[in-house]
Parts: sequence; structure tokens; C-alpha cells
Amino acid sequence: MTQIVIVGGSDAGISAALRVREVDAACQISVVVADAFPNYSICGLPYYLSGEVRDWRALAHRTRAEIEAGGVTLLLEHTATHLDLAHCAVHTQTANGSERVIPYDRLILATGATPRRPPISGIELEGVFFLHSMKSSFQLQRYLSTHRTRHVAIIGGGYIGLEMAEALTHRGIHVILLQRGASVLSTVDSSIGARVRETLDRHRVDVTTNAPVVAIERHGRRLRVRSAATTLAECDAVLVATGVKPETALAQTAGLSLGAQEAIVVDERMATAQPGVYAAGDCIVTHHRLLSEPRYLPLGTTAHKQGRVAGENAAGGARVFAGSVGTQVVRVFETVIARTGLLEREASAAGYSPLTVEITTWDHKVYSLGAQELVVRLTADRDTGRVLGAQMLGSLNSAIAKRIDVVAAGFHAGIMVDQLNDLDLSYTPPLGSPWDPLQVAAQAWLAERAAGHAAPLTSAARTAE
Repeated sequence: MTQIVIVGGSDAGISAALRVREVDAACQISVVVADAFPNYSICGLPYYLSGEVRDWRALAHRTRAEIEAGGVTLLLEHTATHLDLAHCAVHTQTANGSERVIPYDRLILATGATPRRPPISGIELEGVFFLHSMKSSFQLQRYLSTHRTRHVAIIGGGYIGLEMAEALTHRGIHVILLQRGASVLSTVDSSIGARVRETLDRHRVDVTTNAPVVAIERHGRRLRVRSAATTLAECDAVLVATGVKPETALAQTAGLSLGAQEAIVVDERMATAQPGVYAAGDCIVTHHRLLSEPRYLPLGTTAHKQGRVAGENAAGGARVFAGSVGTQVVRVFETVIARTGLLEREASAAGYSPLTVEITTWDHKVYSLGAQELVVRLTADRDTGRVLGAQMLGSLNSAIAKRIDVVAAGFHAGIMVDQLNDLDLSYTPPLGSPWDPLQVAAQAWLAERAAGHAAPLTSAARTAE
């Protein structure tokens, strides 16, 4: 009987386990989980902390009973301490200190990511939190519930920082958002980031950009957040949301090859260079369909897909990961922001000749109730017309997520701008227009390239046809 051991019980790990069981019902599958929360949605933590999700148990993609009913052995609160690749064994330690050695025929590493800990003095003080696990969410929830918390500083204006700014505001807490760079949400262009800031301003989130934090200090019962020159915030708690890095200490100690940002190097089958050892999810480098070199792209959707590929191949299959284009979406109060593919600066760095247009149009026919403006930025290669990236911003009811998915799907077919314009997309006046906003952007891009301008164009193209 083939013994398959999976280290990590989040998206990639559980997806791998379930796929192994589908491919080979005879395999013995053991999943080593460091905590007691297998297959929980970490992406849902801000909505639990806001009160939108009332019971944390609802964040489970599947219950423990459901997973085990599929013939998967969950070794909860077992921390993998050492990989013995020569003897095909995983050494673990339980919460009570007991040790166990688990043999395997195939090994899948799905150790995920861990929060980046920036070089800020005082980061270990009481009242300073990270958010990347069920345990950390319970700690923050307990603190907010038992302390008189009226002001919270968030260090980092990325996805988690913005989602938590919304969550805490909904709890009646005043949020001070501190962003190191010149614009919030640096994964989109600054023109989109500026509109995100307008949303934050409307909801009285106090945003400070160009604010590198160097220290957190205790000041009586409160905390003081400082840059090198000035005090940036005085608050009751601090949330550090400065991104994640791959959790690859086990892999590195075992001698596995590491690549971008010290993530594990795998091939298109999720196989490492070590025979019988696979890896998937936020701990690995990822094939990007628009780039020649792999990137580190820690995304939940990607982790699920990679886990499934790793599981199938560990069970004897030959599945290939189709690659990622970095499709992302986030809600910030009533505003939704999405991107897929490359920003112009990323496309230039990759050797393309990018041209970008930005248009503002309506999400559906203006004469139909509730029409709202949305913004599209479309980037394509000016020499070939190949679509390279898109960014969108609009209201919660403007189908931003599904519209960005049109471009993401197009990447898998190598879509050109004129082909985007030709797509047969749905239309009814309460939901759209005869020309979808993406197609309005495509037409603007084609016109701009035909005009031969050297610089990218930013235009306000409104249509009510």
C-alpha cells in the first residue's frame, strides 16, 4: 500500500489529499497539521473579525469529520520538525512534546507562508498583532473584546491591511493606516490606488503614505508608532500586515532547491528535484503564463489548483499545472478592485513593449436604475497587440470580479486586444451595455496605438449607448 504524507493542512495540503483519494482509493494518506484547524479559510479572517461571519467555525471549507470520512488521516497539532529524505521519513512533534516518525513513499510539502516580520523595534510588545492563522485571529478577537480599543494602527496598505481597515471600522474602531509607499494597494497602479484611498477617506480611515515605521513604543496604556522622524500614530493596538514569505525552513534544511524569495523550486508537475517529493501552494515558486521565469505568487486559488496537481501526480498521475496570471480581487467597503496579468512596469521589465489606456465608463445602461461608473486600465503589447494585463475598480454591484475573469480566461488563449473587442459577451440594460467596459477599453487601446502616441494615454471615455 502506497503511503503518502502531506505536510500542511491548508488549501494546497487538503486539496492534494482529496485528489490522491480520488485517483487511488488504496493509498494511505496522512496530513501533518501544525494546529487544530485543517482546511480553514484564512482569507475569511477579516470577515470573522468584522462580525460579518458570526461563527469562526463557518470558515472551514470542510469539517474534520468530512475530511476523515474521505479516508484521510489528520494528524492535528503535529509539527513537522525534520525531513529525512534519505530514509523517506517525516519527524514530527506533538503539542505535548512527544515525537513521532512517519514513513512515506511519496511526500507533498504544503507548508504555506508565514507573515513577514519587518525590522521594527517593539514588534513583540503586547497589543501588536499579525494575522495569518486561526490562532492569531482568536488572539486579536480576544484583545479587541477585553480591552478598551478605540484606535488601531495598521502597518501595511495591501490586501489584508485594507480588509482589516474595513473590518475594524465596522466594529466602530478608528483606523490609522500606515503605508510605506506612495500609494495604498501597491499591486495596482497609482491611479487606481488613489481611488482606493478616496474610498478609505469617505469611511474616515486615517491614511498616511510614505510612512516607513521603525519603532513601536509603549506610552502609558497606549502604543506609539514612529517613523525615524516623527510619531505616526498613538493607538490602543497595532496590526502588522506587511505581506508574507514562504515557509520553507524544513525544505531548506533538507537540501531542497529554493528559488524566488526562497520558495521551493518545482516543475510543472509540482515535483521537486528530489524523487518522490512534491510541493504546492504558498511555499513554492509559480509558473506565470506571461513570464519566462517563475514568480512567488501566494494566492489561495493557485494553492488549491497546485495541491490538486501535486496530489494526482503523487498518486501516479501526470497532471501539469496550467500556470497563474496573478488574478486578484479585493473588496474595500463599497469598492471592488481587481487585477490580472502584468502592470505596465512589470511588462516593461519582462521585455514587452507595453501600452496602457485607462477609461471610465458605466457598469450598465445609464437609463437603467443604479448605473455606476467603473474604471478599466488595459495593458497590451504595442507591437503585437497581445493583452498583458487589466485592472478594474468599481462598485460592489458592478460585477468587477467576473469582468476581470474574462481577461484572465483570455490569457489562457493568448488573447489579443482586437479579439477581446470581438468577444460575444452578455447584455441586458440593468446589467451591462452592448459594448462591455472591457471592450470600451479595448477600443480605446486600439485607437491609441493607431494614433502612434509614444506615451500611454489616460482618458475619460464615457458611453451611454
